[in-house]
Amino acid sequence: MTYRVMTVCTGNICRSPMAEIVLRDRLEAAGLADRVVVDSTGISDEEHGNPVDPRAVRVLAAHGYPTGDGHCARQVRAEDLRERDLVLAMTAQHARVLRRLAPDADVRMYRSFDPAAPRLAPGESEHVLDVDDPWYGDQAGFETTLSEIESAADGVVEHVRARLDGREGVA
Repeated sequence: MTYRVMTVCTGNICRSPMAEIVLRDRLEAAGLADRVVVDSTGISDEEHGNPVDPRAVRVLAAHGYPTGDGHCARQVRAEDLRERDLVLAMTAQHARVLRRLAPDADVRMYRSFDPAAPRLAPGESEHVLDVDDPWYGDQAGFETTLSEIESAADGVVEHVRARLDGREGVA
């Protein structure tokens, strides 16, 4: 069984490719890389065909990750969502768009897998789980984004492992 995960942000040049790269690294370390496919998209087509943002490349490289060479930003399609077992939205806005595009897709907030992230109270907006958008800021913003992505990555890996093992009720 191959489990398919997609990370989604706005333009697919910062947050979602960073999350894709970190998740691939963690899945490899967990011995699951041969059973899980991870990719990324954006809700917008404004960056279509562009590589990973150079600031994200610098942060990834500084932390020992691959830098996304060959990445080409692309916009998510409804069929992409239907073909994934888990779709990880970087913000509440992204989650809303994705759920409208494919209501039956398993769309979750990426940071909902971070044990240190706020827990949502009934009726509370998912925006408290947004991964910071570094695009408008400086290099420090990309460090913050990577930290948020790393903090949730092990939780995502454990969720995927449980699904592959046939266990239910995880995250």
